[in-house]
Amino acid sequence: MAEIRKSWRDGALQLSTMPLLVILGAFFVIPLVMTALLSFQGTAYYRLVWTWDLKIWRDVFSQIHYWSIMWRTLEMALICTALCTLLAIPVAYGMVHRLVRWSGAVTLLMVFAFLTDAVLKTFGWVLFLDRSGVLNGALAAIGLPPAAVNILFTPNATLIGMVYNLLPYTIFTTALSMARIDRDLVLAARDAGASRMRAFVEVTLPLAKPGIWAGAVLVFVLSLGVFLEPKVMGGGTSPMAAELIRQSFETRVNWPLGAALTLVLIVIGAAVLAVAGAVALLRGRRTSDE
Repeated sequence: MAEIRKSWRDGALQLSTMPLLVILGAFFVIPLVMTALLSFQGTAYYRLVWTWDLKIWRDVFSQIHYWSIMWRTLEMALICTALCTLLAIPVAYGMVHRLVRWSGAVTLLMVFAFLTDAVLKTFGWVLFLDRSGVLNGALAAIGLPPAAVNILFTPNATLIGMVYNLLPYTIFTTALSMARIDRDLVLAARDAGASRMRAFVEVTLPLAKPGIWAGAVLVFVLSLGVFLEPKVMGGGTSPMAAELIRQSFETRVNWPLGAALTLVLIVIGAAVLAVAGAVALLRGRRTSDE
């Protein structure tokens, strides 16, 4: 089968990409430029003042408080991404290869989880983890002391909420990637003497990397913008970047500061993704050379 190559000089190709370019320009590039311009302004008496100076940026880079929150956000996002990826791999493998009869029901349950309001799900965890909630009640019923588990309003509770709300993304992408793997490749590895675990590690897992990577990127990006879990389950004791940005825009009515912090968060997230992509590309080249 002959390979068809297309060039961007092709008018039909340019025309087919125009709707996407218009959408990206209207809903991403223009708002991003407006945010950047807003970060060079000032405020006076809770009103925006067009000053065109670097005062906000000097405040951002001189206040360690902002950067500690940014670091906490990045740390929590990376931990959440790692946990979601590790949990999604066995679940996706079970859906595709072990629980084929029940995979439709599991998928339907996850879709219902998507449709359920995030506020209700998060407050459900509050009722479950509260000192007088369901978990401690069950532990007390088997003889443990009252309020044996006290993780609500801590960073660990925030992390539980993040993983719970974002885990379906990695499960879906990983399961879709595993479902596209040719089963004959795994059977060939088994016929060659590989154990079930070795066939999974050396055949299934490498071929499922695109879905795993896509889910990890999606969860990482979404983790950077969470604000409900730190506020409700974390109790505001360990705020993250999204909550700081919300306070800058709404509570403090300091739009330039909120815009500057938004740009800083975008740059940090893009830098981490760029480094991870470069590492993955380098490893792929080394593997292909071998």
